[in-house]
Amino acid sequence: MAQSSDVREILQYIPQFRGKVFFVLIEAGLLPEPAVAETLLDLAVLEDLGVKLVLGVLGGDLKDLFDWTLECEIMAARVSRPITDPGAIRETLDILARGQSAVVDASATGPLDPAVVDFARGVGVAKIITLLEEAILIDGAPAHAIRAADAESLALRTDSTGAALLKAAAAACHRGVPRVHVLNGRRQGVLVDELFSNEGVGTMVHADSYRMIRPLREEDIPELLGMIGRSVRRTKLVERSYEDIQSRIGDFHVMTIDDNVVGCVALHEYPDAGCGEVACLYVKQAHEGRGYGFELVKHAEEIARHLGIKRVFALSNRAADFFTGKLGYSPASVEVLPTCRREQYEASGRDSQVFSHQLS
Repeated sequence: MAQSSDVREILQYIPQFRGKVFFVLIEAGLLPEPAVAETLLDLAVLEDLGVKLVLGVLGGDLKDLFDWTLECEIMAARVSRPITDPGAIRETLDILARGQSAVVDASATGPLDPAVVDFARGVGVAKIITLLEEAILIDGAPAHAIRAADAESLALRTDSTGAALLKAAAAACHRGVPRVHVLNGRRQGVLVDELFSNEGVGTMVHADSYRMIRPLREEDIPELLGMIGRSVRRTKLVERSYEDIQSRIGDFHVMTIDDNVVGCVALHEYPDAGCGEVACLYVKQAHEGRGYGFELVKHAEEIARHLGIKRVFALSNRAADFFTGKLGYSPASVEVLPTCRREQYEASGRDSQVFSHQLS
């Protein structure tokens, strides 16, 4: 049964996708028919959501795939010219303007050749999505989000096919395509799993700020309260109100993926005691195990350094191994806490452990 958080994650993408052009390239002749059929059904749903679709056929019979699109109730029209013909751009734009999806012959090119990128830029795509026979693996494992600037170095850690795809995807981003997704087209449901989740299941090369840590905005507070509330119910965080957070909003930072909040941290400064508290550390359950908590704490520590803070502390009743093993914090007594914070701690009746860390 889908969790409510899963449903919210899906729904948040619908307004982002509506009206955008997605260019989907598919190795139809090499992929299993059930996977291709499910992809076309998923494309029909995207079309219903208001996504403008261009389907490029890399291999296989163009007529067969076009007929499939009609059977799957995609309102498609064929582009009469191949993707390498400059006139294909104008014809595609005309089809999209009529409210139809376009099917174009891309069989004379590789999946991310310069001619493909030229066509994509001419059509004004938001994404190039390739459904190929093979996926990209970095050090033998999937890499879900790669900055275009990092593709060159990561290409050394994959095979020759993956390296070529990575470099071509990065080149497309450098030329103005915001995002390029390289997916394993053999996996059924891969398109929906990639597009309607923050993390995805394939490899996305991006030119923009896909994942970032930024200051909390007032419009983020309800989402932050929702995250904290789920953790408070498991006795992992101190309960906070809207007013509590709003009054100290400058202390809070959030990690976002696709501008969706997935984690948070706060740095509370105690100038009289010359220290700061790393607090309100939380990462959504669906995003645990990816090192985001580590990144958030390091971000808070960097802010502390800029403020001239020499020592930070944290209170936790569940993350001793995380603070001591991964972050190098040391167990400490309540005496290291500033007086006002110690009074709050003692009044709370919580059994949190205290950890302290000297900043270099």
